[in-house]
Order: sequence, then structure tokens, then C-alpha cells
Amino acid sequence: MWWNIKHNWQPGMRSWRGLMHITPGYLGPNALPVPNMEKGVVPEGTSMELGADFYFRTGDPTQDISAKYYRSFANERIGIELYGVVYEHYNMSDTIRDERIARDFNGKGYAIGDFYFATLLQLIKGKKFPDTMLRLGCRTASGGNLEAARYSDSPGYFIDFSFSKEFADANKKLSFRPYASGGFYCWQTNDDFDLQNDALLYGVGADLKYSSWSVSNSLSGYSGYKNERDRPKVYTFDLKHTINKYTLRLQYLYGLRDWTYQGVKLSMIWNLKK
Repeated sequence: MWWNIKHNWQPGMRSWRGLMHITPGYLGPNALPVPNMEKGVVPEGTSMELGADFYFRTGDPTQDISAKYYRSFANERIGIELYGVVYEHYNMSDTIRDERIARDFNGKGYAIGDFYFATLLQLIKGKKFPDTMLRLGCRTASGGNLEAARYSDSPGYFIDFSFSKEFADANKKLSFRPYASGGFYCWQTNDDFDLQNDALLYGVGADLKYSSWSVSNSLSGYSGYKNERDRPKVYTFDLKHTINKYTLRLQYLYGLRDWTYQGVKLSMIWNLKK
């Protein structure tokens, strides 16, 4: 088989699964992404979001369709998120394929992504102390095509606290909200001795809102302990414009370390109710 020859594999050696690196630097852009930053406040209402995402990297251009459902409860004290990649198309070069020890010979195809769910809990809001929120998130192992190094075929979870403080004019038409977060991210690996990678999760950013427009800039990432391209850092620009019950959203992501993609995300949000 071509893969055995390429990687000089012999009977008795570890299987191809054991030779792969389950880290963001050796998988596709949606495998172990930096979780979206929260901003210290449980958003109000119920919404559905559908997006088209485009990732650019020499040797691995990737496109996907993503979806997200959100709902808040108990006067915005609790929120739930359900989201994931519905469909992914990829086109790897031979160089990227071999670096990732992938077994997809032509490096082209599609995959179904991981499914995520998270619970948001408002701890403090409207006090002198910054607004504070706790997020408990889980990533399932529903993503496919491990042999093409698209997803990890393993579960993970993350827990973080986010903090923010809003500064607004008298009628709240214009507001500014700096925010920060810190927490923990853990995922299962294929290492016989270290069965999971534990990472420090962090981020900082700021929102500026005017009327129906909002713009956000943030820097976020996590730092695993194995030092195998497991310390991704990402800059994110997020622009939203709300028209009646609909919100148009444009995001730009720039990978600064280990996650070496640039991403453009276009989505429509249906604000179902408040």
C-alpha cells in the first residue's frame, strides 16, 4: 500500500491512528478550533444561525456549512448552545497529507463535523463587579474522516469564565464593552501514556455597538502541554448588522500560531424571539 511505503511502516509498528498527532496544527481547520469567545453576559432570546465558512491555507483550502441554535431561559440567567459543521469540503496537497500522516490518497473529499453543546450560566450582572458568566461546553466525537486528518474522532470539553463591563451613553445607542475570559480545555488523544491533552483557555477583546451595528475584535487561544502544535492563537474580527428579525454576520479569522489558516465566515441569524 502506498501509505506503508511513504511512512516506512512495517508489521509490528503502531497503527496509523497511533502515529497521527491529535492537535490543531496537524488536523483540518474545524477539528480542534479555538472556542468562540463569550462576553460575560448570557445573550437574550432564541436564534438560529446558518453560515458558509471559507478557510484559506496553502495546501488545504476548506469550505463548510455550519449551523447553530441558541436559546436563553430564566430571564437570561441560563442559555444553551447547539452547533457544529454540517458539511465540509477539503482539498489537501500531497505535502499536507503526508505531514499529517493521512491515508486519503488524493486528499480530496468531504466530511461531517463534530457536534458541540454548551450551557451558559449568568453569575453576576449589573453590579459594580464586572458581568460574569460561566460556560460549560462539550465536543462530541461525531466528526468523521480521521483517515484524512479532518477531525479527531475523540471527545473533548471546555470550561471557562468570561468577564465584561459595558460603558454606554444615556440612551444606550452607543456602547463599548471590553471583555476577557479564562478557563480550561481538554481533549482525548491517541497517546498510550498521556490519554488527554490539557490546555489553558484564554481570550481578550472588545465590542463597539452603535444602533443596529456591532463590531468586535478579539485575541483568543489555548495552550496544550505536549507542545505538538497544540497552542493555537487566533485573531477574530466580527461584524453584525441587525435588520428587524434578521442579523447579517461577517467574521474574519487569522491564525497567529499553530492554527495556520485564514477564515471568512458569512452567516444569517434568525432572531426567533426575545
